[in-house]
Amino acid sequence: MKISSHAVARMLGTWQEGPGPAHQRLSDRLRLLILDGRLSLGAALPSERDLAFALGTSRTTVGAAFRTLVEHGYLATQARTRATVRLPDDTTAGHPVRTGTETIDLSFAAPAAPVEILHAAFATALEHLPRHFERHGYDRYGTAELREAVAQWYQRRGLPTDPDHILITNGAQHALALLARLLLSPRDKVLIDHPTYPHAITAFTEARARLLPVAVTSSGWDIEQLHAAGRAANLAYLIPDFHNPTGLYMPTRVRQQLRLACPTVVDETMTDLALDVPSPEPLAVHMPTAISIGSVSKSIWGGLRIGWIRALPSLLERVEQARPATDLGTPVVEQLATAVLLNEHRTQRSDTLQQLRSQRDALRQALTEYLPDVHALQPAGGVTLWATFPEPISSRLAAIAPDHGVTIAAGPRFGIGGAFERNIRLPYTLPSSQLVQAIRRLAQAEQALVHGATGSHSPAPVA
Repeated sequence: MKISSHAVARMLGTWQEGPGPAHQRLSDRLRLLILDGRLSLGAALPSERDLAFALGTSRTTVGAAFRTLVEHGYLATQARTRATVRLPDDTTAGHPVRTGTETIDLSFAAPAAPVEILHAAFATALEHLPRHFERHGYDRYGTAELREAVAQWYQRRGLPTDPDHILITNGAQHALALLARLLLSPRDKVLIDHPTYPHAITAFTEARARLLPVAVTSSGWDIEQLHAAGRAANLAYLIPDFHNPTGLYMPTRVRQQLRLACPTVVDETMTDLALDVPSPEPLAVHMPTAISIGSVSKSIWGGLRIGWIRALPSLLERVEQARPATDLGTPVVEQLATAVLLNEHRTQRSDTLQQLRSQRDALRQALTEYLPDVHALQPAGGVTLWATFPEPISSRLAAIAPDHGVTIAAGPRFGIGGAFERNIRLPYTLPSSQLVQAIRRLAQAEQALVHGATGSHSPAPVA
């Protein structure tokens, strides 16, 4: 696959900013794009001349950046062919590595598993499993037990729902991918929050859709901008419940006014993690045509790959008919265990919510102490906060942070066009002591960056 110079330029964003020589800044940003998956393995990059023209820089700068990437194993070159993207056999070869201290990973917003609760749920699931043995096990809608449990979960939240409004998937991301394939054609326009969940951007990009970003600011959602973008869009994707990455919550008055002219997918993955406000009502209460997706990856455990789509039966029938192109159904035991967890109301556990509040407060206090110039709103729920630095250093900070024992998710992962270079997402799913240590290390990395250090690593994949 060949990537055009203009496409690479858009992904690079404001790479020119920051200390150090231009070729080093360019190679650092290209390496981040490779390790973040935005430049796919095997992809052929544009020629040095074409990329230099698109970036408005010299061919010498681009050539030096390419040579750096070749030396460290991120590009492969042959005579008279384009440089192709690869990964080195050892991504730390030739780079300084922090030794003697385990790296703290802030790139994943994933809570720890509730061991006893999960164990009990799976034990019950195994007791119920034999009743499914006489069936073939390929159920593209999902088991009756789980569809009923999810329908009851919506009923408790004030949204009348029948099991035939539910289709079970392998997580919310899988649900979104199925809907994107079904509802989008190449060059269709998709309204998204900006910033938003990175894997949603990937799903829509792989569907060859064009993205219409609508800013989510510290004040929340702008209803007029949403309505204007919705008139031009073929599909909308919103995260109104403790938005990823900002943690913001769409207030009831906005939900009541929101009437988009296009089909709207609502991601409710975080909805059971209300910390400072009552549990939100489903957006579909006010927008009956909304397509809701959810999962238990944040409220229970990321390793329990169970999600769902709530929609009109006519749409679910189309999803079911198209699904065999990607998979034939969701594992039965996991479905039965999730049904137990939902029926026992285990997705809203007071002890877990209190722990998240405590960890969130510890993270905010650590920011105040070690990074006092960084601003972060207090999220009303969810598992992340959105930190804003005074300067656009996010990608460079992500590159150098592992040298100081911490990995982070750079802001541009959550947007398009190189936006959010002043932001990083910080999860508060780790123990408070680890969060404090992580912010202390991040402050050391920022000081090293101020004094001219360049990155030797890149952040891990985002979840």
